[in-house]
Amino acid sequence: MPRYCLLGHVDPNRLDEYREVHRAVWPELLEALSDAGWRNYSLFLRDDGLLTGYAEADDLAASQERVACTQVNARWQAAMAELFQSERAPMKPGRSSRRSSTSKINYGVRGRIRSRH
Repeated sequence: MPRYCLLGHVDPNRLDEYREVHRAVWPELLEALSDAGWRNYSLFLRDDGLLTGYAEADDLAASQERVACTQVNARWQAAMAELFQSERAPMKPGRSSRRSSTSKINYGVRGRIRSRH
């Protein structure tokens, strides 16, 4: 089973809002992800806003394409867009990255997304 890592960056000033929204992911979005072939999807959010996603799919590109065509995904992406940083300045040379803790966002996707194969 192919496994994938996805990265993003949530606006550090909006972390609490991001976590709150993900406590109640829309059931129709979870169904669309499952129908598109996403399995075992988990998100991990660091306190500096780094978002790491883990997913399993037979073909992630095809699964992403299928879910991208759904109306529920378009609504979800529009609602979430303002919580993400669109650009992030690169780290300056010689500057070390600071360590920060990582917290798992558990919103039931792992338990709800199941393979239909």
